[in-house]
Amino acid sequence: MPIARINNHQMYYEVHGKGDPVLLMGGWGTFCHGSEHHLPRGLTDTHAVAIIDYRGIEQSDDELDKTPSIEMYADDAIGLIEHLGWGKTHFIGLVGMGACISQVVAIKRPDLVRSMLNMGAWCECTDPLFLDQMEMFRSVHRDQGWEAFQRFVCMMSFDPDYYNANRHKLLGPDGPWRELRGKYAVHDRFLTACLSHDVKKDLAKVTAPSLIVHSLQDMVTGARLTKPIEHAIPGAKGIDLPDVAHVVAGKEQKIKFAKLVHDWLASV
Repeated sequence: MPIARINNHQMYYEVHGKGDPVLLMGGWGTFCHGSEHHLPRGLTDTHAVAIIDYRGIEQSDDELDKTPSIEMYADDAIGLIEHLGWGKTHFIGLVGMGACISQVVAIKRPDLVRSMLNMGAWCECTDPLFLDQMEMFRSVHRDQGWEAFQRFVCMMSFDPDYYNANRHKLLGPDGPWRELRGKYAVHDRFLTACLSHDVKKDLAKVTAPSLIVHSLQDMVTGARLTKPIEHAIPGAKGIDLPDVAHVVAGKEQKIKFAKLVHDWLASV
């Protein structure tokens, strides 16, 4: 069981594949414990990919007396890279705070970041709609329970046609955001960290090659939030995905997205 003592907590992590190192982080969940099949297709055939349990979910514990912040999670990521002895690492942040974590690492420790890919992210919390959405996620989970939260966030995150065709798979204890079932306090800490994230001015310090993906159908972290990231990072590249919502879903989208990731990594 790969657990490392990092920054006063026990971090569970897995490494899949061989090749140049990648740290891939998502939103309020994990790719570990058999969920690595959700990684971009073929990535573990060409790279060593580290995935983690964030503090408080699955097999990672937390320091509940420590105020949560994206910087705290970034320090955890830095600690893991150093624990693995990797050095320069490709950072891929998908759909939420994993992308924000990678921004902070790229600012604090440019020596560890070979490249950065951001998707479904933000660099400051000044957008009223985003703030209201995050607070609504919090209140629904707190006041109506995890099942209502899961239904709400799935409706916001998936393409309508995909949701309608796969609702029976998405909703329930084996569906998305299952790691937060019975763990409102953990979710609350994630939200506190996400809503305090503000690095727009510091993104000018990022020196790693950066690709910012703009999902044009994303109702949560769409282009209005991701375009400012691209504009703030010197030399950053951007790419629009016209048909993609908050979550890449469906065979065709996943194939296209995997090609995007492989092409990006090959270019850097």
